[in-house]
Formats: sequence, structure tokens, C-alpha cells
Amino acid sequence: MIRILTLLSLTVLCFTSCGPKLSPFTQRLYEEQNWGEEDLRRIQFYLSEDVILQRELRSGNSQIRNGTVRVINGRDIEQVVFRRNTPGVFTFSPKTQRIAISFEDDSDNFLVFGPNPKNGDRYTLLASDWERDSGIITYAGREWRVSSADAFASLLIPLKRLRQEERRGRVVGGRKI
Repeated sequence: MIRILTLLSLTVLCFTSCGPKLSPFTQRLYEEQNWGEEDLRRIQFYLSEDVILQRELRSGNSQIRNGTVRVINGRDIEQVVFRRNTPGVFTFSPKTQRIAISFEDDSDNFLVFGPNPKNGDRYTLLASDWERDSGIITYAGREWRVSSADAFASLLIPLKRLRQEERRGRVVGGRKI
């Protein structure tokens, strides 16, 4: 039994250490690196948390493209689910301190992120209207509801910080009598 647990622990450790180290994409990092739109196009972005978009289907409006349909309290609900660590790419910047990230092949489908001072200036999911328990997001040309729990879903990037410092010196040989 102990051998199985040890083997399982080593397997989990191997899988968790093999992936890239993801760091939050923040306004400070963006400014320090002085990245432009072309630079952002070369960065692979990832989601920090699951994000679930929901909208209620009206009668006669049951054409489903990108999601699933669930019946909740007798209502037909369409969902689009973005899992944690879903990779995305920069598509455009709608205005300053806003970036649109596409997680699907269709670049018309994107989520907008911006720096959130309440979350360390991380680029977090933006909605047009945040209420107590949900917000409104436009995705694929339609309005969707997103849970307020998803308000802190932010962008992550693979980041290697290299120490660039120049050292000058000499080795002292010592002194004898």
C-alpha cells in the first residue's frame, strides 16, 4: 500500500512540475515590458479560473452552436464553459487598458479583460454590468450572464524571469608571512 501511495505521489509531482510556470498578467508587467499589440499576439494567455457563460433561450430560439443546453427550474439555459488553464490568444485592444482574448478558432468570439485594482491590477474578466450575483458579458454577438464568482477570473502567461545582472570582481588569493 505504501509503495502504491509513493508511486502515485511521484506521478502527481512529475505531472505538476512538467508544465509551464504561469504568472498573472498585470498592468505593471505590461507597462514594465512596454509591450505593443504585435508583442501581445506572440504571448500565449491562459485562464486562471473556470468561467461559465449562461443565457436563457427564448421559445423558437433553440439553435445551439457553441454550448450545451440545460434545463434549470423549467427554463432552457445555454452554457459556454471555459475551463481553468484554457489557452487563448490576443485579438485586439478595444481601448486603453483593455484586451480581447479569443479562446476559440473564431476570432469574433472573445472575452475582454482589464486591470482590476482590487485584484492586484491583474487583467480580470470585464462585464458591462456587475450586479450582486452576476454580470452581463457580450460574447459571440449575444448577451450572456456570468456569475459574480467569475469576476476574479484573470489572465495568466508563461513567464521566465531571468536575472540579468553584471558581476565584476576578483578572487583574493590571500596573504602569507
